[in-house]
Amino acid sequence: MPASAAQQLFDKQRPAKRLLDHYDANARALPWRSPPGALPPDPYVVWLSEVMLQQTTVATVKPRFRRFIERWPTVEALAAAPAEEVLSEWAGLGYYARARNLIACAQSVAIRGGFPRTEKELRKLPGLGAYTAAAIAAIAFGEHATPVDTNVARVIARYHGVDRTLAESRDEIGQFAEEMTPVDRPGDFAQAMMDLGATICRPKKPDCAACPLADGCVARDSGNPERFPAPKARRERPHRHGIAWWIEGNGAIWLVRRPVKGMLGGMAALPGPEWSDERPAVRPLATVSHGFTHFALNLHIVAQAEPTGEGWWQPLDRLGQAGLPTLYRKAIEAVLTRKDSLAA
Repeated sequence: MPASAAQQLFDKQRPAKRLLDHYDANARALPWRSPPGALPPDPYVVWLSEVMLQQTTVATVKPRFRRFIERWPTVEALAAAPAEEVLSEWAGLGYYARARNLIACAQSVAIRGGFPRTEKELRKLPGLGAYTAAAIAAIAFGEHATPVDTNVARVIARYHGVDRTLAESRDEIGQFAEEMTPVDRPGDFAQAMMDLGATICRPKKPDCAACPLADGCVARDSGNPERFPAPKARRERPHRHGIAWWIEGNGAIWLVRRPVKGMLGGMAALPGPEWSDERPAVRPLATVSHGFTHFALNLHIVAQAEPTGEGWWQPLDRLGQAGLPTLYRKAIEAVLTRKDSLAA
């Protein structure tokens, strides 16, 4: 390699040394991590945590991750678990397609005898996108891979002064991130970038004074780091309506399982027709609002006498064992609260 090219690579990776020094002293202690410089964690642990952390906060994931690991300590144990039990355990974490992909991926890994080591081969597993595959390759196997999630992309955009939206600059940011990734300790570097974006280089009020990459950061030098990257245009979410039947008898309510494909696929639920754009002409016991990624929903809970569809009677005093997603937990709590107020 010509000296000039070697010097350029050194200059591009010099910020990584500062970041890793900071990570060694300030790394977050998380149940799925190995301490800086230690042997890498089991790929099952890395994979499970990364899937759980998609669109979900660390604070929410930590106790749920521990429960999963206690119940299914290996990928083989998870692969052998009944799908209904896994979906039930996932309830409340949201984005339920992740849980269905989790089951499919665990079964695929168990069949092949373990996780593949490279980002390219990991991408072939069910439900693994570019970020998750790169994270597993780097953190679990020490491969020279560069996972770029929203937090990491924001750090890169600010450091290099990318003032377009993340969607518009995805390729450029990916190239910058790859150039910054050191030859050694790529897993620690990936986690250091994640920590930096989550705790210091935050979307609002970044703590530039505490940032190990402050020197040379274009956004920091501009005096207005929040300007980088440009925010994406906000789109108004459409509003939809749904009906859920409240069927109660002998201290229990009638629950069904939603179709495997579609919203909340395979999850326990109150029965009801498909959701629509029109507000139904009903007199509900209660109405709850819930936000999904692409639309907002008003769910109207309506009393009905007889069971509908294939399902089961769930005792009201054991609702916590039903594995209900947040939408239906909110709906049931709203009706029970109303009944208590009327009885008072």
